[in-house]
Amino acid sequence: MHEPITGTAAGVPFTALPPDDGGPAPLILTWHMLDAPRTDTAFAAALPMHGVPAWRVHLGMPMCGARMVDGRPDAVVALMREDPLMSFLYPFARQAFEEFPAALASIREQFPVGDGPIGVLGASLGGAVALRVLTETDTPIFAGALVNAAIRMRSVVDLFPGYSYDAESEKAVESLDFAKKADAIKAPLLVVSGEQDHPGLRADALELADVTGAELLSIPDLAHPLADEPGLEPAPQRPRTREVDAGLTEWFRRHLTG
Repeated sequence: MHEPITGTAAGVPFTALPPDDGGPAPLILTWHMLDAPRTDTAFAAALPMHGVPAWRVHLGMPMCGARMVDGRPDAVVALMREDPLMSFLYPFARQAFEEFPAALASIREQFPVGDGPIGVLGASLGGAVALRVLTETDTPIFAGALVNAAIRMRSVVDLFPGYSYDAESEKAVESLDFAKKADAIKAPLLVVSGEQDHPGLRADALELADVTGAELLSIPDLAHPLADEPGLEPAPQRPRTREVDAGLTEWFRRHLTG
């Protein structure tokens, strides 16, 4: 098994896991959650998808991992307290999506991944990024997957009681309602949902799978996080996270091998 490769792609930190032979293979890009595991290195350890004949390149979200201020998540926490939607959730998802084209081009230059269709995977807020790639770009996608994803941003904001919307924040939250954009998802999609995830996120996952005909993988006893706190460094897989990893591995193998 090859060691993880760390680097940057157009300024975006990444952790890359090569296929078994280390040679040319398709590409799967991922975006991690902001709960644990909340860095690209930790996410790669939680969901390595060993056995998938592809390069799995885990991208870092803004202000996470190598981009944390002073190596601490304090700055992210401060933004979350300032305004959970407009200072934190919305700009993080927007920046990660805007970074995608240049990061993809850079990864294609650094690794033998060719120029064919890619796979995408997003967890929690990273799921909103993957969904934007699936619904708002012309990038060819051979398969997508979501894990405890932010499918309706309003459901995430509901986790911050008493949030008060104005015209700008209403427009922002509506722009990240992917249940309403389901018709734009053309690639095969796997929706992984923990049965103990936040009720709103769980309901959104079930609805998206229903309206898109996506494959649904429900994980008993899985809450929202996929790793133990603080979730900054690689750690051994939790048993339930291992089930998620196995489901993702089977899903992407199936769509790579036909």
